[in-house]
Amino acid sequence: MSEIAAIRPDHKYAEVADRIETLIEKKVFKVGDKLLSVRALSKEQGISLSTAFQAYYVLEAKGLIEARPQSGYYVKYSPEHMLDMPHVCEPLDDALPVSVDDMINSVYVDLNARNLLNFSMAAPSMELLPTAKLNKAVQHALRESKTSCLHYEHIQGNVELRKQIARQAFNWGGTPSEDDIVVTAGAVEALSLCIKAITKPGDAVAIESPTYFAIFQVMESHGLKVVEIPTDPVFGLDLDYLEQAIPRFDIKACLFVNNFNNPLGSCMPDERKKKLVDMLAKKDIPLIEDDIYGELYFGKTRPKTCKTFDKKGLVLHCASFSKSLAPGYRIGWTIPGKFKSQVIRLKRMHTVSTNTLAQAAVADFLSKGRFELHLRHLRKALHTQSLRYLQAVSEYFPEDTRVTRPQGGFTLWIEMNKKINAYKLHKRALKHNIGIAPGQIFSSQGRFENCFRISYGEPWSEKIEHGIKTLGNLVRDFRP
Repeated sequence: MSEIAAIRPDHKYAEVADRIETLIEKKVFKVGDKLLSVRALSKEQGISLSTAFQAYYVLEAKGLIEARPQSGYYVKYSPEHMLDMPHVCEPLDDALPVSVDDMINSVYVDLNARNLLNFSMAAPSMELLPTAKLNKAVQHALRESKTSCLHYEHIQGNVELRKQIARQAFNWGGTPSEDDIVVTAGAVEALSLCIKAITKPGDAVAIESPTYFAIFQVMESHGLKVVEIPTDPVFGLDLDYLEQAIPRFDIKACLFVNNFNNPLGSCMPDERKKKLVDMLAKKDIPLIEDDIYGELYFGKTRPKTCKTFDKKGLVLHCASFSKSLAPGYRIGWTIPGKFKSQVIRLKRMHTVSTNTLAQAAVADFLSKGRFELHLRHLRKALHTQSLRYLQAVSEYFPEDTRVTRPQGGFTLWIEMNKKINAYKLHKRALKHNIGIAPGQIFSSQGRFENCFRISYGEPWSEKIEHGIKTLGNLVRDFRP
């Protein structure tokens, strides 16, 4: 694990660093301003020289300040030097069948190339994951199992794992019991089971625009139509438009990623989540909530979920450990409320049981209290990386570029001049061994032609900086 990821946020130096960072964000300290020397900071704050140095080290690692030889520390970053935020998309006038599967397949076949700097995968770097401790958890699970985990697990999932997930729900204000939870093979299976439980072919389902392309594939596989709801890159989906769209398109269900939407990184404020749940409850419309990024917040507290405000059992909460702990274990879950029996019936028909060993290992890891410590490290690393990537985009891309400011998750959404086609940019970037996710695959109708998504899951390095600089040059030199 990287040095930055190992920083404990409860230490004094983190508190000092946070206060300096706040002053930089408020422009009290501006680009080029010289900060106190390490010795002066130590004396003024009543901290040791080591603590003062570590505070500056954290800020330097985030790219907020820089050390100049024989001179001291200076402010390097300021919000005023950032590019503008992307526009909110224009709504469509119809509920339409899904049609981007071919482009998604094309993009991800290309991205299997060797030696690729892959900005397209919204997942954590392997070096940010607790590999050794997970391996111990696997070994412990095998030793404790009377069958060496060769048996079929309970259809609803490992009981101890469901207990641990129920305890984890305390962070977002949930109070489920293990009996309310159904373990699945990742979040996509959870979404698929839930959408099948509450819809029939031909139904219209509301989704965010843009949103994660796997959601379109789920919709397509069930013969559904989608209604794309305009989504703000900061506050999430447009509730007023949704309210008008429900009767207009006869919307039967909704599927939203309200916490750190992929690809925008938007996070709907908690009071708006409550308003959304109340609105849908009045119309008895079920809401599938994909909360896969909810634990990856950069602020002080975890954002609540729509399930937090659910009183009628209409919210089907879905999540997984794929983005936060072990992508390859494929362990997800759903808390499907009043639709639990339908979801269990569908799981029995399709997969019967989820991987026994992986469930037992994750349950063991969580039961030892290791998950929250790991999450603190991961959040710190991702926040640092997001700032570095954001600064590089602002430095190397044209001035008319727009880019999001995520407060959690893995992704930056970049909006370019309308003359630039992101799919063509993706093809040209591949010639430089760089992979991006073009915006067209985040809309059921191939919209967002001048946008693309990159992930900051990989720790900052010279290779990453060179890759972003190369992308910026390709954008600057783009000719149709």
